[in-house]
Amino acid sequence: MKLTLDIIKKMLGVILATREDEIDCDECYDRIESFVEIKLSGKSAEEAMPLVKDHLKRCQECRQEYEALLEALQTIKKG
Repeated sequence: MKLTLDIIKKMLGVILATREDEIDCDECYDRIESFVEIKLSGKSAEEAMPLVKDHLKRCQECRQEYEALLEALQTIKKG
């Protein structure tokens, strides 16, 4: 893989976005259900669980899990 300027910029962006108190995918996955429940209750999940919010911003796989669970629970709630 050739390192282009665009790839280097993306890598630096990820490095600069790293926080001392961040969570990993396993921890995020364990907390996603609570995050979704707070969101569906109309409260601010982002304020209640900022580490999950930050992880979801950075991790596409966890974000996809979150979006799928949110959509499924919204569908159940409507039906």
